[in-house]
Amino acid sequence: MDRLFTVSVTENRQLIENHFLLTLHPRKKIRRPEPGTFFMLSVDSGLDPLLKRPLSVHRWLGSDFQLLYRVAGKGTAILSRRKPGDILEVIGPLGNGFPLKQSPKGAVLVAGGIGIAPVFALAEKLSSQRPLLFYGARTKQEVLCLDGLKRLGVQAVISTDDGSLGTKGSVINVLTQVASENPDMLRGQTFYACGPEPMLTALSGFAVQRGMKGYAALEERMACGIGTCLGCVVNTTGGYKRVCKEGPVFALDEVIWERGKSQELGGRQ
Repeated sequence: MDRLFTVSVTENRQLIENHFLLTLHPRKKIRRPEPGTFFMLSVDSGLDPLLKRPLSVHRWLGSDFQLLYRVAGKGTAILSRRKPGDILEVIGPLGNGFPLKQSPKGAVLVAGGIGIAPVFALAEKLSSQRPLLFYGARTKQEVLCLDGLKRLGVQAVISTDDGSLGTKGSVINVLTQVASENPDMLRGQTFYACGPEPMLTALSGFAVQRGMKGYAALEERMACGIGTCLGCVVNTTGGYKRVCKEGPVFALDEVIWERGKSQELGGRQ
């Protein structure tokens, strides 16, 4: 497989409790990953755990790339202990990214929690357009990448569940308020989102009610990451589709949302 390669760990920096930024150097030239695509990454050189972990692209650095992840289980806990110089096996980039050509009037980015991982990659690609970002997290401490977003010129509207930063409440509450007070700000825009399923479910309803297009990067547990095991299917209006192959990005109105099934893309178990 031409997308199978090894990487050396350049840095594995802890940002806050259980959240890490991993920088990897491919040991051969690889295809540039697009925002919304992902890699299947081994967490150790041994056989336990056997399966690779899917992690979305956070940044492309010209040759190196970065993955932003949250420790959520055994695999990511092992990954958090990797040191510079460690060698890991990778497959990718995999999947389909955000369809930017379908956004002629502009883009509104929406991120929840660790869902900022692929959304940041998209913000970096769209930096010349100074995109608007609605970003929600549980607390101030879990709002990541703010300095990087400021350097990109991204207009970030922050909300937190406890009100410790920005507006108190959910991203959808803020979007609803903006749509009520300044509807022209969102009219004709296309949403690009990643975050927990309740947020995406609500965003889908918000967009459909207003006749707006939107796309979301989804997560399901994956075993192979290349479409053969059928372990990551999601129910859509066109039948069951594989998140690793037909996704991970789907139109918001294509997914038949099942509350509580998906988890946050970026740091997976």
